[in-house]
Amino acid sequence: MSQSGTRTDSDQTPALATIPAQRSPADDPIPAPRAAEPARTGFGWRAAVLAMSLYTALRLLCLAAAWFFATEQHRDLWGLLRKYDAGWYAQIANHGYDSVVTMKPDGSMGLTNLAFFPLLPGLSALLDPILPGGAGSAGILISWLFGAVAAAGLYAVGSHLRDRTTGVMLAAVWAVIPHGFVESMGYSETLFTALAAWSLYALLRRQWLVAGLLCLLAGLTRPSAAALILVVMLSALVAAVRRRDGWRPWVAAVLAPLGFLGYLAWVGDRLGRWDGYFLVQRDAWRMSYDFGAYTVDTIHGLLTTPGPLALYVVILVLLVALGLTAILIVDRWPWQIWLYTLVFFAMAFFGDSYFNSKARYLIPAFTLLLPVAAALAKTRRAVAVVVLTVMTLLSAGYGAYLCLVWTHSP
Repeated sequence: MSQSGTRTDSDQTPALATIPAQRSPADDPIPAPRAAEPARTGFGWRAAVLAMSLYTALRLLCLAAAWFFATEQHRDLWGLLRKYDAGWYAQIANHGYDSVVTMKPDGSMGLTNLAFFPLLPGLSALLDPILPGGAGSAGILISWLFGAVAAAGLYAVGSHLRDRTTGVMLAAVWAVIPHGFVESMGYSETLFTALAAWSLYALLRRQWLVAGLLCLLAGLTRPSAAALILVVMLSALVAAVRRRDGWRPWVAAVLAPLGFLGYLAWVGDRLGRWDGYFLVQRDAWRMSYDFGAYTVDTIHGLLTTPGPLALYVVILVLLVALGLTAILIVDRWPWQIWLYTLVFFAMAFFGDSYFNSKARYLIPAFTLLLPVAAALAKTRRAVAVVVLTVMTLLSAGYGAYLCLVWTHSP
């Protein structure tokens, strides 16, 4: 990076009133190299708009492919975008949370919407009266809107850590990951990713209050906000120990977990026990952690007994994610980046439930894609176009498979 105002040796050497001796050309000093052009400064709004536009265009292409195949089979694509978790969010927006949890005849706990965090259904309930199509359609539109906001946040992180081209590539690659179809459903992944990306960006720039507030909102969106909360609070602790930025890191550390803990406390109060949310996760939805035994056993079974395509794709995604996480650490990306990624991967790998959803759980771990985006930014434009084209075709085809062939939540 060039520095303005740098003094050279000649600035400090007094002129000598002597006649210089004759010199040969070989004795002439080597000319000083020209100063490098100053690096571009500022956020780069035009590049940010490009990232959002490229993300939107790639997602629309993938949706167009899904619509083509759905129409061929006389299926309603809009209805497919409102299935599974999207339906639960719409039900909360329309009717609120369960006041009691039903029990099955065998004494086990039935499914309940208390497992779903409130920000997305809350936004859907606000938009439902002014949008056609009901709360389910509102959830889809929110997902699309925050997909673009997330793309801008990914650009911000990528450009801050490397350059603007890396930021644009990061948004583009995130649009065409294998499970990118979920980014177009009425799920909370795009909303959470937007909040997480902008919170990390603020954190890297030491904008503590913004980082804390966005982390608070992320904690109202998904339980995986625990990864972001850990990073924000640990960063605040480091800043406090180093006596940097005064009182702001302390406030960020207080704000960061409030949304997450607030919802857990509310569910606990509703069920009359402090661990109510964990009870719902464990007994109703059969979700817990077992240090990876379930994941390893499932992979072993799939390698020895034939299984559906979706589960093999999950294995591939987990392996690639493990490799990319290692690259982030080895290449010495900022510790906040690789810690966020590592915790996300650990939550997906160590979880004892829903093997088919483990790849989807990694969608908000956009930081996994930073090495890929950085590599595409350095390569020739034609190579980047080819890579993105192939990824788009694969994402579009797999998205059609997920919504038309696969019969479970992606």
